[in-house]
Amino acid sequence: MLDKILSDLKKMGGVTASAVASRDGLLIVSDMTTESHADTFAAMSATMLGAAETATTELGKGIPDRVIVESDHGKLVAMGAGPKALLVVLTEPDSGLGLILVELEKAAEKIKKII
Repeated sequence: MLDKILSDLKKMGGVTASAVASRDGLLIVSDMTTESHADTFAAMSATMLGAAETATTELGKGIPDRVIVESDHGKLVAMGAGPKALLVVLTEPDSGLGLILVELEKAAEKIKKII
């Protein structure tokens, strides 16, 4: 079921890779071709999202909906998918995030119900 969710995200266009990981950074499933990169991708994304959650909570701003990192080579979006998992995607550099974020929210809700 999780593979299908990631496959549907990739079909949307603009998404080049995605993964579902535990909150502590253990890879659950990914659609990346290199598994060693997927493990690192999951671990670092969990660390990044956890740090953002800690920072905003300490500042009294609540828990962030997502963390977005942009570079010349693409965008990385990490968001919570319930209390036990997170969803992370990589996009093309010129991809607009509007539709992608809407679909990520839907996918995160599905993941939350599964895990």
